[in-house]
Amino acid sequence: MKYLVLLVMWAFSTSIYAVDDEIESLYKANNINGSILIESIDSKVKYQYNINDKESFIPASTFKIPNTLIILEEGLIKDQFEVIKWDGKEREYAPWNKDQTLKSAFQYSCVWCYQRYAKLIGDGKYHTYLRKFNYGNILTGDDVTRFWLDGELRISVKDQINFLRKVQAEELPVQKEHIRTLKNIMLTDNQKHYKIWSKTGWSGKDGWYVGYLVTSNKTWFFANHIEINKKSDLGFRKELTIETFRVLDIIQ
Repeated sequence: MKYLVLLVMWAFSTSIYAVDDEIESLYKANNINGSILIESIDSKVKYQYNINDKESFIPASTFKIPNTLIILEEGLIKDQFEVIKWDGKEREYAPWNKDQTLKSAFQYSCVWCYQRYAKLIGDGKYHTYLRKFNYGNILTGDDVTRFWLDGELRISVKDQINFLRKVQAEELPVQKEHIRTLKNIMLTDNQKHYKIWSKTGWSGKDGWYVGYLVTSNKTWFFANHIEINKKSDLGFRKELTIETFRVLDIIQ
């Protein structure tokens, strides 16, 4: 009996290492340095590659997840459809050069939209919300309009998932209707056999793809951080995540 238990344990650990090797191969085949963490909703199943708990990174536009909740909770915008008037300044990314809604600002990662509200929220209130949310290192910096882009705010891969769990479960200290509005604009993939609520991010060398995936019978949280060395690397934020889900046989 003891021999059988040891055999089962050995077989289980061997399969996990085999999966880790396959994930590593995905990153190396595409010459990408990165780390990914995937967890089941009950925390009983975890897959990870190259995770260092001591490492944390600029959240970039993944901060639009908590930032959207803060803007809504502060009553600065009423819903996902209210128009955010364009200031008329031409920017390098064409989709930003027009009126936005909260939904389009989130999906297009419209920096000027969120910076407009950041000035109204102010540093003091941001610190209050960051503490309430237990988000990252709870630091901002000198510029309230850029602290998530190149300021002092940092978050780890694991903490991204910890925060996403609270979003999915609607267990954050804000009105639940605001969390549901956020979820509406976070739904980015609505496939036949799965749905994904997610956000990408990019600042300097930090590239992110974070969110949660729901299949017919299970929910999975994910956070993928990769090093961006050239613009063509940006596509791998999502691509490597989806391929990892396929390697794990979570989606087909």
